[in-house]
Amino acid sequence: MAAAALLAACGGDDDASPQNPATATLAVLSTTDLHFNIRSYDYFKLADDPSYGFERTATLIRQARGEFANTLLLDNGDTIQGTALVDYQAQVKPIPCTQQLAQYKAMGVLKYDAGTLGNHEFNYGLPFLNQVLGGGMDVDGVDKNQKCAGAGFPMALANVFSVKTGQPLVAPYQILERTLTAKNKDGKTLSVPIKVGVIGFTTPGIMNWDKRWVDGKLRIDGAVESAQKYVPELRAKGADVVVALLHGGMDAAPYSPTMENPGRHVAKVPGIDALVMGHSHQVFPERIAKPYYTGEGVDHTAGTLSGVPAVMPSSWGKALGVIALQLKYDGKAWVIDKSQTKVEARSTATGKDAAGKTTYVAVDPSIAPVVEAEHQAAIQYVKTPIGSTDFRMGTQFADVGDPGAIQLVNQAQADYVARYVKANLPQYASLPVLSVSAPFKSGFQGAADYTDVAAGPLAIYNAADLYLYPNTVYAVKVNGEQIKTWLESAAKRFNRIDPAKTADQPLISTFPGYNFDMFTTPDVQYEFDVTQAEGSRIKNLTYKGQPINPAQDFVIATNNYRATSGKTMLAVLDGTATIYASPDANRDVLIDYIKANPTVTRAANGSARSWRFTKVPTVGRVVFSSAPNALPVAQAAGLTNVSLAAADDGTGKSLYRIDLGQ
Repeated sequence: MAAAALLAACGGDDDASPQNPATATLAVLSTTDLHFNIRSYDYFKLADDPSYGFERTATLIRQARGEFANTLLLDNGDTIQGTALVDYQAQVKPIPCTQQLAQYKAMGVLKYDAGTLGNHEFNYGLPFLNQVLGGGMDVDGVDKNQKCAGAGFPMALANVFSVKTGQPLVAPYQILERTLTAKNKDGKTLSVPIKVGVIGFTTPGIMNWDKRWVDGKLRIDGAVESAQKYVPELRAKGADVVVALLHGGMDAAPYSPTMENPGRHVAKVPGIDALVMGHSHQVFPERIAKPYYTGEGVDHTAGTLSGVPAVMPSSWGKALGVIALQLKYDGKAWVIDKSQTKVEARSTATGKDAAGKTTYVAVDPSIAPVVEAEHQAAIQYVKTPIGSTDFRMGTQFADVGDPGAIQLVNQAQADYVARYVKANLPQYASLPVLSVSAPFKSGFQGAADYTDVAAGPLAIYNAADLYLYPNTVYAVKVNGEQIKTWLESAAKRFNRIDPAKTADQPLISTFPGYNFDMFTTPDVQYEFDVTQAEGSRIKNLTYKGQPINPAQDFVIATNNYRATSGKTMLAVLDGTATIYASPDANRDVLIDYIKANPTVTRAANGSARSWRFTKVPTVGRVVFSSAPNALPVAQAAGLTNVSLAAADDGTGKSLYRIDLGQ
């Protein structure tokens, strides 16, 4: 505050003082969950997609900087994972220490002020993270003396610690010293210093999801406890304003240090002036009739959470968070006027054209050139041929029974685990080996968010479309009764249907598609009775034609995320049921399987339905939304009970009807 004191000491009527306070607006701009979507480009489809991409967010950033005299630009994590481009830079042809990661190069054009780390920052291991952040992490297995190109902006992470040192993995907070352009009561312009504290928190799920990298090396504390520890430190060091970057959303549950989305609770920590959230890939505030987040403390009109200005700007560069803090300075301290502070998540979508198609802001032309070489290298990599398919593999109708894009994944996983068990785990060699997977791309991100692999040649990018995430293969041992419980949890994907209701009833609930685990083998058969309450929907569950024995043990191939963090679906999916934690990525296992079995056919790899809906006639229609113009996918899969209800459901998708009586 020395500079502030100097400013006040200058004398004169223009200086800020209690009698002549200065006012200013500080716009905190934020991105979250970019997931390496630098370009508006889909590496799975080898095509442009204007609905996302940092090159469009950049346009919003420049517009906001033109609107506000004072801005800070912050990133909320899950930045360096998510596309084939980063897989290429991290795993296929790892970048040298002297080279900056492509996403950070792009962000450097906009000159970010600070950021934090999400859970996906840890997906490629601690040595890689240390390198791309510039070095200096003092943790086992990492060269702390390594000096690399780095991110180009400082990171803050207050709740992750090195077991080796007991100290934070990276700086728990940053204090940004800036000079604001302010005005006094007479409208005269002043330059007034300010210290902004930026503190970051990530989700504790890292300890399970990336256990192979962090077990025994990191410790993660609760976000609230970490905030209570470090926010007073920030204030003691002179921070006038404190902005919290929380890589998490808002859960209505009581606080727990291990909870994934503690936004409601973090907002209540004294001393936090503004909150940026993420991880959930949602939008806050949402000024619509039915916003995603509701409940105690949630105010979409004001854009506050427990009274604190808060924002969650979607994902993949689809929006920019803007918290326009209204400040008053009396020569000694800044005070925030919350009643005048404005909060919004500004979308890259701008409206509809004459044909009803969504329009978007233009790309910022300065982004693409700085990553063009990396972009083209990734495209060439994903074009590498690995096989062929005689049918179109899509997830457009996976929710209603099409196994076309799921079965091949399950076959690859089961084959991999069966071979490992036979060679290395003789104690389990007599157990049946099965596999579950889910339709990871099931429309959450919009009408184009479906796996869609055309018949014909198969390349690496097709495998990446079939298996979206950089998970690793895990095997768990469960019994028949636990399989039923697991499937009952998956059945939450469906709303309860009333057969007598005359109005349309939506079939699909808000339960995430990536949790809709399913078998795709003739050996396992079951039905979903969606007229029943949750927990009572699985009917006629059989194994090899006989009712499944509740006590019989099975080995199930799945992924590290499900095996270690699926306890809400099945209690033992907390790591305790794991019998093999493989180092190999599910996607790589799938690629190797296709290479070994390059001729993929509908008969052998895309027609094994394990489940069906229990037949029940309904008076009204049962409907669901999916990709437009996709009915041929359902027809080719033999789903004769699916028909088109409306070409446009109002969101860019089409509305389909399923006849549960067939």
